[in-house]
Amino acid sequence: MAPTDGEEDYRVLVSCPLILDAIDDYADLLGSYGIAYDVADVDQQLDEDELLDLLPDYDGMLAGDDELTARVIEASPRLSVIAKWGIGTDGIDFAAAEEHGVRVFNTPGAFADEVADTVLGYAVMLTRELHRVDREVREGNWYCPRGVSLAGRTFGIVGVGSIGSAVARRAAALGTDVLGHDVREIPGELREETGIEPVGREELFERSDVVSLNCALNDETKGMVDADALERLGPEGYLINTSRGELVVEADLIAALERGRIAGAALDVFETEPLPPESPLTGMDHTILGSHNAQNTEEAVSRVHDRAVANLVEGLTGERPAL
Repeated sequence: MAPTDGEEDYRVLVSCPLILDAIDDYADLLGSYGIAYDVADVDQQLDEDELLDLLPDYDGMLAGDDELTARVIEASPRLSVIAKWGIGTDGIDFAAAEEHGVRVFNTPGAFADEVADTVLGYAVMLTRELHRVDREVREGNWYCPRGVSLAGRTFGIVGVGSIGSAVARRAAALGTDVLGHDVREIPGELREETGIEPVGREELFERSDVVSLNCALNDETKGMVDADALERLGPEGYLINTSRGELVVEADLIAALERGRIAGAALDVFETEPLPPESPLTGMDHTILGSHNAQNTEEAVSRVHDRAVANLVEGLTGERPAL
C-alpha cells in the first residue's frame, strides 16, 4: 500500500504487471488527489474468482488483461472507474460497466510505432530465416538459407487502425504492395501515402505473401484465422500476430505449419499465455515465438504509465493531472 498524505477519499487496486514496479513513482501525485492504492499479487492477470474476492473493496482499478466480467462488476458496488493499461479491452464487460455506472478508460494509439516496428522485424526474420541463422551459427554451423525478398511482395494488414496504419507505412517503405481490411473505411490520406488497397478479408489472405493481424478481439474476429484462411494464405505465405492469440485457431495453425500449408508464422500472442512449453509450436523451425512483448519499449511504457494514471485520476475525481 502506498503512503498517503491527508485524508483518503478513494482506494484503488493496481493489477497491471507492467506498472507494478513504477506505481510508487506516482504515490505523491495520487495522494494529492486523495487516492490510495494496493498492489495485487499478480503474474499475468487476475481471473474472475480472484477479482470477486478482491475488487468489492475498491473504488477504482488500474487494470491489465484481467477478467472483468459482468459477475465481477456486479459484485463491486464501490467500483466507479476502470483505467485499462494499454489498448485491448476485450476482458471488460462493457454492458455491465455501463449498467453499473463504471467508466472505462484505455490508452489507444500508444503503441502504434513500437508494435509496427516489431511486425516488420518479424517479417524480415521470417522471410530471411534470421532466427535460424543465428541459432545455427551459435551451434557452430554455417547456415546460409536462400530467403525471400520483401520488395515486390504483397503485405496484407487485417485491422487498419493506429497500429495497422503504422505497419502500412513501414511495409510500403520496404517496397511491398499493401492490402488492408477493416470494418471502417481506410482513410484517403493513408491510401495516398502508402498505396494501400482496401479489400475483403478472404481476398486479402488469397493475395498476400505476408499477413499481419492488427485488429481488436471481439465476437466477429475471434477464431477468424482458421484452416480455411490459412489455406488461402498458402504454402508460400507467412502469418504475423501481435494482436490477440484468440484471433487464430491455434490447432489449425499448428496443423497448417506441420503440413507445410503455410511457410511460417511469427506469434507474439497465444490462446494460452504464457505459451505452454509442450506446445508443438516450440519445436518448429519456421516459427518465431514472442512473449506478448511487441509494445514494450522504455518510451512507450513511460507514456502509457502516465496516461493510465491520468485516466484513473480523471475517472475518480473529474480532474486530469498534467503528466
